[in-house]
Amino acid sequence: MATDKAAAEPILRVRNLKRHFDVSPPWLNRVLERRPRQFLRAVDGIDFEIHKGETFGLVGESGCGKSTAARLAVGLYAPSSGSIEFEGVDIGPLSRKQMAPLRSRMQMIFQDPYASFNPRWRVKKIIAEPIRVFGLMKTAAEVDARVAELLTQVGLMPADGDKYPHEFSGGQRQRISIARALASNPDFIVCDEPTSALDVSVQAQILNLMRDLQRQYRLTYMFISHDLAVVFHISDRVGVMYLGAMVEQAPSAELLRNPRHPYTRMLLDAIPDLDMSGRARTPVSGEVPSPISPPSGCTFHPRCPHANARCTSERPATIATDGGGQVACHAVEEGRI
Repeated sequence: MATDKAAAEPILRVRNLKRHFDVSPPWLNRVLERRPRQFLRAVDGIDFEIHKGETFGLVGESGCGKSTAARLAVGLYAPSSGSIEFEGVDIGPLSRKQMAPLRSRMQMIFQDPYASFNPRWRVKKIIAEPIRVFGLMKTAAEVDARVAELLTQVGLMPADGDKYPHEFSGGQRQRISIARALASNPDFIVCDEPTSALDVSVQAQILNLMRDLQRQYRLTYMFISHDLAVVFHISDRVGVMYLGAMVEQAPSAELLRNPRHPYTRMLLDAIPDLDMSGRARTPVSGEVPSPISPPSGCTFHPRCPHANARCTSERPATIATDGGGQVACHAVEEGRI
């Protein structure tokens, strides 16, 4: 029974997570111009859970806070408030030294792998770095053997370890990035738009590789993307972010079949209708407001066709929906949509 309870516990639990960045002008400028301090609300009170072995997708337009949430999840940013629990341990207030034992179990795959590599290092040194830092192998021969094994697992040759990053294509660099992430034997990997810069055929190869590795090692993914087709292909559950807030969460099949929030519906309507169903579609219109001075109430109300006076003044609470989802919308709560 204890084992069942442990299995039901999420590997990552986020509660009322906020990250605000101070973007104020220098103090003297503020005094002379009589301007207050300004804060960019990149993440403004989100909640979600990720369970062992599943993939949680996070989608939204550019600037909605997805990448900030990703960096918060692995401790690269400290939260302004709220909690981030990794297997029951709140990592938010931990110092760098206290965080060290968890670092090997949490890794990240970046959108631009080349920018995350040292261009002066050979690939085998790049992949071996986590192994050496965390002391996972004792001898150089063991490290070399592990690097060769990782390169083979991601579809490259062991001899590729002697090359430099600039000698590879974009898809091959992302494979190297995946190999580096696997080098420390992690349990949880955050993937920040890992396929957005790749050709469609290469995207499919990388996604299939990631799914195979997930099954082999029972990895847990947090997958960040603005491409809904990719997210639905790889994710078990999907969260939709808008202007720093989580507006809807649901199992991926349920979200695709029955989206509840108007913003989610508009995102899905932006996908080309290849079946030519003739269904009326309302793509997202207008511009994303500034996260420095977001709209009052529901931040989506300036672009929402269902907004009323309550939406402009009161921030919606998150409520449960049929199918195991959650949504934050007054119109859904009141039964207007």
